[in-house]
Amino acid sequence: MRNDIPRVVIGAVSSGSGKTTIVTGILSALRQRGLNVQSYKIGPDYIDPGYHKLASGNPAHNLDSWLMPQEKLKEVFCRTAEEADIAIIEGVMGLYDGGRKGVSSTAEIAKLLDAPVILVIDAKSMGASAAAIALGFKMYDPEVKLAGVILNRLGSPTHKTMIENALKNIGIDVFGAIRRDDSLVMPERHLGLLPVEENEEQEIVDKIGEAVGNQVDLDEIMKLAETQFSIDIDEIEEDNENEDIPQKKIKIAVAKDDAFSFYYPESIRMLEKCGAEIVNFSPLKDKKLPKCDGVILGGGFPEMFAEELQANVSMQESLRKAVNKGKPVYAECGGFMYLTEGLTDFEDVFHPMTGIIPVKVQMNKKLQMVGYVEAKMELSTVLGEKDTVIKGHEFHFSSEIAEENKDMQGFERAFTFTRMRNNATYPAGFVRDNVLGSYLHIHFIGCPESAQYFVDKCRENRRKRKKE
Repeated sequence: MRNDIPRVVIGAVSSGSGKTTIVTGILSALRQRGLNVQSYKIGPDYIDPGYHKLASGNPAHNLDSWLMPQEKLKEVFCRTAEEADIAIIEGVMGLYDGGRKGVSSTAEIAKLLDAPVILVIDAKSMGASAAAIALGFKMYDPEVKLAGVILNRLGSPTHKTMIENALKNIGIDVFGAIRRDDSLVMPERHLGLLPVEENEEQEIVDKIGEAVGNQVDLDEIMKLAETQFSIDIDEIEEDNENEDIPQKKIKIAVAKDDAFSFYYPESIRMLEKCGAEIVNFSPLKDKKLPKCDGVILGGGFPEMFAEELQANVSMQESLRKAVNKGKPVYAECGGFMYLTEGLTDFEDVFHPMTGIIPVKVQMNKKLQMVGYVEAKMELSTVLGEKDTVIKGHEFHFSSEIAEENKDMQGFERAFTFTRMRNNATYPAGFVRDNVLGSYLHIHFIGCPESAQYFVDKCRENRRKRKKE
């Protein structure tokens, strides 16, 4: 496995510094040069990688040391970047921000991959102070290879010169200086950027690539990326493509459209390694489920497409029939919302959903939960046996509507979640037979046993139905 991949991390002082726009621009500009560029996003993020893919032409991958073991993180990186001319890794939040004790921070991943870091500084409304910030970030952890900065949102040539001179005085290189341009700002929504599935405008990405390419020194970035040491791969668990996979593939229907788009490519690949054949379908547009042995409903924005989901009653009925036949159904966050009796949107309008899980949810103006969690199964589910513990994350504006004396129709709480930031515990999710839904997002790279367990459950149900 190749371990000498040219690589560079683009970090930032804080969220909102413009690093996603800059990374998208760098990817587009390098691609326009004819380079094969592979991108990555640190942390649990589904939206930014969509823009990466649009810019680079290659699927983007997530690197997260909470959701996956470090040796698997290295393996994913080295394998997926094997054919690349350069790997561009976008950080998360501020350079040193992450989970408790800095888990999965940009700094931690940069050190793990022995990659240099370029720090994006939003220089709006500051002068020489930008140099002080850069120096502080460089000194905070000497093990982080902070190679220089990209200045963003500069107001004038004078502004640029002032900060560049201050940085020169302390020996910090400038890899780019980008003028403020409101036309280069990508549209946002309550969970962050508007997903690329709803904003697939190649012209916008090309424009960003042209602007960033003209204001960032791509040659110096390439030179920096190519001068790194090989990654220590002694502990990497090689991904064995020749593992014995059952001859008969299990068909798993995966919801994939504008309403449900939150999937990690490597997580889907893990299901395939376990013997699954993935068949995508659209709860928005398709009239019924495709022929399948199990169903996965990922996260997304069902609240933004509630009217269309509500109107597609034939798909709802098809899903209910699948549940009645005992087909395993696993739903995360937005997918869980779709399985409920209905959701109340931001305008306080109620939209009936499938009614499979007898609870209701409502959208809130404030974020309800974001962060890493540990999920302990309170009873056996389609992801594993009772007491199994898996790592995941939550990020949602919706919440369950509590109803006293509600008939739960056999559903019980699936998990006890433990928040990693403060060790708070609380019941979460719902399970009955082969149906599991919750606000949990997981990465099957970090819990391959759960991927195999789900596929085996699908196989078991198919055999059972054939005997009936």
